[in-house]
Amino acid sequence: MNYHLVEDASDDSYVMHILDITLTPTLPRLGHPLRWEMHSHLKETVDLTRVTCRVIMKVGPMKILDKNYRLPDLLAAMGTSLSGDPRPPAGPWKQTWHLQIPPTVPVARHRIHLRARTGDGKNFLALNIPVAFTHRWITTSDHTGAPNRPGFDRDLSWSL
Repeated sequence: MNYHLVEDASDDSYVMHILDITLTPTLPRLGHPLRWEMHSHLKETVDLTRVTCRVIMKVGPMKILDKNYRLPDLLAAMGTSLSGDPRPPAGPWKQTWHLQIPPTVPVARHRIHLRARTGDGKNFLALNIPVAFTHRWITTSDHTGAPNRPGFDRDLSWSL
């Protein structure tokens, strides 16, 4: 999944101007790592430890999550942490996070709305992220998937 699938919903009043976001792999999987790489420009110095994030996750018209987090807590819930200067100065800012998608997220098409504000109440960023977790893929190297689905290494010749 690349930046064109993540909508930047901010305007000129936001502290962060996002230049590029790349998510790898292209098809995120539940319970598996996801690399988030973001290139942006900050209009002013920001204390990232005081940034608050509102995360709204919807499946269809139904909200399944509407919660506020401090940025460090949100990152910790996703298996990572702030890196580099926690108070980056105005100018170019690049951040890479290696996130872990929780396996407990329901299999569905989700719309995630992420809104963040600085410690002094200024708009920091606004993202809309549509993501579809429609299948729990199983391979011979992991045991994620439907419990009744046979693995690729199982001999099914007796059923012929």
